[in-house]
Amino acid sequence: MVRARKRFGQHFLHDPGVLARIVDAIDPRPGERIVEIGPGRGALTLPLLERCRRLEVIEIDRDLIPGLEARAAAVGELVVHAGDVLEFDFAALRGTGSKLRVCGNLPYNISTPLLFHLLATRDAIADMHFMLQKEVVDRMVAPPGGGDYGRLTVMLAAACTSTALFRVGRGAFQPPPAVDSAVVRLVPHAADPFPLPDPQRFARVVAAAFSMRRKTLRNSLRGLVDEAGFAAAGIDAGRRPETLAPAEFGRLAAIMAAP
Repeated sequence: MVRARKRFGQHFLHDPGVLARIVDAIDPRPGERIVEIGPGRGALTLPLLERCRRLEVIEIDRDLIPGLEARAAAVGELVVHAGDVLEFDFAALRGTGSKLRVCGNLPYNISTPLLFHLLATRDAIADMHFMLQKEVVDRMVAPPGGGDYGRLTVMLAAACTSTALFRVGRGAFQPPPAVDSAVVRLVPHAADPFPLPDPQRFARVVAAAFSMRRKTLRNSLRGLVDEAGFAAAGIDAGRRPETLAPAEFGRLAAIMAAP
């Protein structure tokens, strides 16, 4: 058996009860375009394949692929894409076909950059179900006003609806990680939930605000939004970034975009 590799952030899920809950949450159907990220030894892959009959997976560890293909051969059609998911083109995979349903037990060391990578091609994606570090899921679904609320929360809110489904203890993995995990569902919005005249400016204002989250907006957005801009957006420049709803960041971005 291939051992977990630290450099790939591998923690293999093995708890049958947790696996069943994940599969039920995804509810894969035959004919859907299911894509699993990081299938590992196939603990989630095989029950998914039993339900949908055809599954595509993205795996960076080439030593795992032969065993995975062998175990899947009698279950259904498995299509393996060997490579780094951070460089994978999900839009190209979709092509002109139906949208992708993406899932997986994500390596914790790449979870945030991977989420942003997926958001960039969300038009190709119907939904996503991921196992992540619980702290990351807490940040993803956090309401304004608390310490968990930040750049990731706001950027996700502009792109999709995030729902925490259930918590998973460390003993469900081999080797056990140092933290608890949670399963989250992401569904891209069919239309922008609030006006976003320039997504790049939105990303810029959110990043600038949370780069100095202890500072007031007046300080963290200095050079980006002036006092007249705050007034036009109806936002007190003395507030701190974690108190703003995502739509309020959208208003600040619109002010930035205005001539």
